[in-house]
Amino acid sequence: MAGFDPKMLAKMGVNVSTFGDMNAFGDPNWYQAFNNPGFYNNTHKVLRATVREFVEAEIMPNVHEWDEAGVIPQEVYQKIGSLGLLPMTVGRPWPKEFAGECPLGYEPDYFHELILYDELSRTGSGGFLWGLAGGLVIGLPPVLKWAQPDVKKRVVPDVLKANKVICLAITEPTAGSDVANLKATAVQEGDHYIVNGEKKWITNGIFADFFTVAVRTGSAKDGMKGLSLLLVEKTMPGVKTRKMKCSGVWSSGTTYITFEDVKVPVGNLIGKENQGFKMIMNNFNHERFAICCMTNRFSRVCLEESLKFANKRKTFGKALVQHDVIRWKLAEMARHVEATHAWLENVTYQLQTMHHMEATMKLGGSTALLKVQCTKVFEYCAREAAQIFGGLSYTRGGQGEKVERLNREVRAMAVPGGSEEIMLDLGIRQSKKIAEMAQKIIGQNPQLQAKL
Repeated sequence: MAGFDPKMLAKMGVNVSTFGDMNAFGDPNWYQAFNNPGFYNNTHKVLRATVREFVEAEIMPNVHEWDEAGVIPQEVYQKIGSLGLLPMTVGRPWPKEFAGECPLGYEPDYFHELILYDELSRTGSGGFLWGLAGGLVIGLPPVLKWAQPDVKKRVVPDVLKANKVICLAITEPTAGSDVANLKATAVQEGDHYIVNGEKKWITNGIFADFFTVAVRTGSAKDGMKGLSLLLVEKTMPGVKTRKMKCSGVWSSGTTYITFEDVKVPVGNLIGKENQGFKMIMNNFNHERFAICCMTNRFSRVCLEESLKFANKRKTFGKALVQHDVIRWKLAEMARHVEATHAWLENVTYQLQTMHHMEATMKLGGSTALLKVQCTKVFEYCAREAAQIFGGLSYTRGGQGEKVERLNREVRAMAVPGGSEEIMLDLGIRQSKKIAEMAQKIIGQNPQLQAKL
């Protein structure tokens, strides 16, 4: 169709709507003159443009420097907060009791949240994404849903405006995905809990003002039935934090936390005592959804950067992209990324259209398997991109900046929120359970079989 007038093509019904740089596979295909799959309306397009403009102007030029420095300036969070974007990351509905009416003029849905993470992740920096959302997305929802009214009023508005920082503190030196075996304790003495224990690999912990902490209020033999959630505040005596040195996500503030006889008011209990495990599990689907959104864009960044580099780098008298083996690598990356994005959109649609209780019950397995898919694809794309970039992928900064950084950050996406091994097992067990429930319903009501 070379030489055709775009207006003429549009009159013929040919889609000529584009957004972005139009690098092949550099964006979801509905950005690149493919038809809208039906999930997105004009509000999604406006949000996409708003976030992209902000990222290009405010984030991209600085993200390498922030990563090297190990910290993101607080005013960056506050700028994003001023755009009205942060409340979008804590689930549905919009928390208007604490954030007011949505300044964007509509009630955001899960596809708005997908676009937000996707556009922010074009930075190719897990440190920036974890720094921005690693505490807020997982640390605030339990407070927002189950804390006492006075605690919500004191904590939520400041966190949503980025005046304060919150994080989730579950993982310990000896327990991560095995949540039921956490050892940090909270013993009630009068109108306080006395908290003792350690937490490790806590994202945003070094910056945090508030910690949503999983503690054992029952005995060790109670397992998951003896866990509770408490809101611990950094100003409370006995709270100690130190930044950990990790392979990647340097600007996200990965932290080791020690609690030594910390007195926490009983009013800071989130939900009911010994009901913490249910709240933690309830929080996981949304956390994993966010990780998936970020991770697949990181894979796409590896692909886009590789394609751009392969078109300008020459070896043996021709551009890299003219070598069969390089095109094969790019094609393999593209088919993985595109297939994974389609699955991600499907899960987003289910989140959007299911009742919350139904989504919690049905999507645990799907979301767990999608997380594995996203992180395995990311690992593959990071490796292949490094092979295409060669020595530049081993050098911090410069042409290979994003690829070098993302290679260090694969594990930061694959392990948090549930390791791949745990997710694969959970995915099968949960999906089997749902299938058995459906079979039981059909057995009790044979007339439903045709409908199902």
